[in-house]
Amino acid sequence: QVQLVESGGGLVQPGGSLSLSCAASGSTISLNAMGWYRQAPGKQRELVAAISAGALKHYADSVKGRFAISRDNAKKKLYLEMNSLKPEDTAVYYCCLYYSSSYVDSGVDFWGQGTQVTVSS
Repeated sequence: QVQLVESGGGLVQPGGSLSLSCAASGSTISLNAMGWYRQAPGKQRELVAAISAGALKHYADSVKGRFAISRDNAKKKLYLEMNSLKPEDTAVYYCCLYYSSSYVDSGVDFWGQGTQVTVSS
């Protein structure tokens, strides 16, 4: 069993930056892919970024060049650095742990509770 707890959300002006963290507790996470999803009001949850156990990274087209995902297996943490934020980035951001070492064709095994990110002037 793994528990995931996100932190770092908040209110930021357009063009600003935020850093999200996800702390994992319970079983080891180093053998699993992890990711960040987001869900805006009235919209489906969407993948923002994912990182495999081997540190291969994937980004949604909407955040490429602006967001960076990373992980620290020793600290059991996942990070999302968000720059040049836009109002359309406003959403609840969720951390997740995939079933397998790859995020490709793998379902999500565990979810965090989410953290709100609001981009507004």
